[in-house]
Amino acid sequence: MTGRIVVAGASMGGLRAVEQLRAAGWTGAITVVGDEPHMPYNRPPLSKEVLAGKAPFESLAFTPKAAAADVEWRLGTRVVAAGLDRRVVDLDDGSAISYDGLVVATGMRPRRLTCPGPLTGRHTVRTLTDAQGLRGELTRPGVRVVVVGAGFIGCEVAATAVGLGVSEVTVVDPLPLPMVGPLGELLARALLERHQERGVRFRLGTGVAGFEGDDRVTGVVLGDGSVLPADVVVESVGSVANGEWLDGNGLDLSDGVLTCEHLRVGGRPEVVAVGDVARFPNARYDGVPRRVEHWSIPTDSAKHAARMLVAELTGVQADLAPFAPLPTFWSDQHDFRLQSFGAPVLGLGDVRVLDGDPDRDPEGDVLVGYHADGRLVGVVALGGHGAAMGAARYRAQLLKQPALAA
Repeated sequence: MTGRIVVAGASMGGLRAVEQLRAAGWTGAITVVGDEPHMPYNRPPLSKEVLAGKAPFESLAFTPKAAAADVEWRLGTRVVAAGLDRRVVDLDDGSAISYDGLVVATGMRPRRLTCPGPLTGRHTVRTLTDAQGLRGELTRPGVRVVVVGAGFIGCEVAATAVGLGVSEVTVVDPLPLPMVGPLGELLARALLERHQERGVRFRLGTGVAGFEGDDRVTGVVLGDGSVLPADVVVESVGSVANGEWLDGNGLDLSDGVLTCEHLRVGGRPEVVAVGDVARFPNARYDGVPRRVEHWSIPTDSAKHAARMLVAELTGVQADLAPFAPLPTFWSDQHDFRLQSFGAPVLGLGDVRVLDGDPDRDPEGDVLVGYHADGRLVGVVALGGHGAAMGAARYRAQLLKQPALAA
């Protein structure tokens, strides 16, 4: 087998794509291009164990499977453009690579605030370098921390900071409750109470208008005009998909890279997308294309996309059903975990407590079900190991559910 597949992106999605290409029978050349200098590593611990100083980099690094030992890794190099008609990608070092097949696995980057004010003292958490730099700031005596954004990363960072002994941690968000978008009001309210009990402060219902300070941030100006003193600011205000390098190829890049139900890009069978950057219709639900930034998606999408791509390049028929993953996420905060299976966001209009009583027992385990058209589409547990196991028991039921559009 001859030819070359280029994998653009050397994070988890890129690594899983490489492994699945080999598993699908591709014996030709594979070149992986990634902008970080590191081999692929596990990102979820960055906002928790790494930030807390409990996990060295060596514990995060993935070990590629033996079948991928001959893969070429071009690290510290970024893909800046692509000519899909010519089947070539351009790199930021001035070189270009021709390909027979292309895997788009460039992931996402944190969205940054554009408010006026100094940049020094403002952090995001996406890379190992980000986490290491922020940890150095959080361990300074008497530091005051403001986290902008009460989503997954924001809540995890706030919990980690409190665990490190930071006495003044404030989370700011324009929404009325933390993580209310993915969780709904019931669990979001329970989450707020648990964070507050453990020392996290919140300023909800207001955004950020700017930052005070000359060379370094000293305060956060809120939309209501008040100012929060701050030595360190963590911006956790969403993500932007890394798809700009595909401009000029007639693709829908409005939110990531739009794919078909088989993860093909722009109707081109020789180009597929995997991981956070892919906006795909999930045949398990309503068929609306969405990006899914959950840990399970790089592996699930890589398996499907690799089989489709290898079938195209080898001329072997791949009779696969449309891509239909069951999204899974978890989030460790303080001494509790959020564990989810399915798509709770599709059932926010009908949320039911399946186990526990958050009103009578605010610190107890609680399991919540999310329903659409009367059927269960997702579950989320909040609490300890028992709650997480309770959510897992619904996994089989969720897998058997017919598609919403069926």
